[in-house]
Amino acid sequence: MTAPLLQVDDLVVEYGRGRKAFRALHGVSLEIAPGECLGLVGESGSGKSTLGKAVLGLAPVASGSIHFDGEEITHAHGARRRALAADIQVVFQDPYGSLDPAMTIGDILAEPLTAAGVGRTEARGRVSEMLDRVRLPQTAADRYPSEFSGGQRQRIAIARALVRRPRLIVCDEPVSALDLTTQATIIDLFIDLQRDTGVSYLFVSHDLGVVRRICHRVAVMYRGELVETGDGEQVTRAPVHPYSERLRLASPVADPALQRQRRQDWLAIREVPGVVAPVR
Repeated sequence: MTAPLLQVDDLVVEYGRGRKAFRALHGVSLEIAPGECLGLVGESGSGKSTLGKAVLGLAPVASGSIHFDGEEITHAHGARRRALAADIQVVFQDPYGSLDPAMTIGDILAEPLTAAGVGRTEARGRVSEMLDRVRLPQTAADRYPSEFSGGQRQRIAIARALVRRPRLIVCDEPVSALDLTTQATIIDLFIDLQRDTGVSYLFVSHDLGVVRRICHRVAVMYRGELVETGDGEQVTRAPVHPYSERLRLASPVADPALQRQRRQDWLAIREVPGVVAPVR
């Protein structure tokens, strides 16, 4: 069996101190294999984005561990955390707020390379390669973010995440701010990029329909705990845990009769039982 690229063990994240501390994650454990896409789903406040931030070193880990390619990075900081940027990158939710409006697209894509000491000629070549990979014209390098649509800006954000050829990308709700048609094209792009580069994804989303299309496995979060993990098709179509089933039934469908039935079934599951041992 292939060793996991990312391994999270019994992770606890707390905000604040003492009696006022808020525990956002309660002993979460998961793994991502090389070249795998793991979907992390749950409603707002379930802790899924907090887990992504912990992997990136942006959330306060109280206990537990995070290993990347066999090396513990739980509390990596300074030079080591900066070095990890070559292997672990992120695509944020908002394609409008994640790009500097005062920089050209070429400068935005080249900045991670020049910060790492890459020469100008090589950086220009890598920028050109990334624009091709995300299906944008070479002329985009001389333009500014305000000249692009939301979907195009998200392509630019994906290119920036890929420009240093990372092994893992944390995708934090990367299509939720886009319309449905644009969502589909961006999901297809993620799938093609993973096939071509072998990059792994931790794909955070609240939409089971989205994760069904792209994710090999799915982990469901509820109130800071993992309640179910498994094959993406199985979890999104026939989940075991009641909360996972509520998420499935909350996803809209085009058939009005089926939608009414799903609504009735959703209402029938009035309470989610207390979180116990995860279903695997």
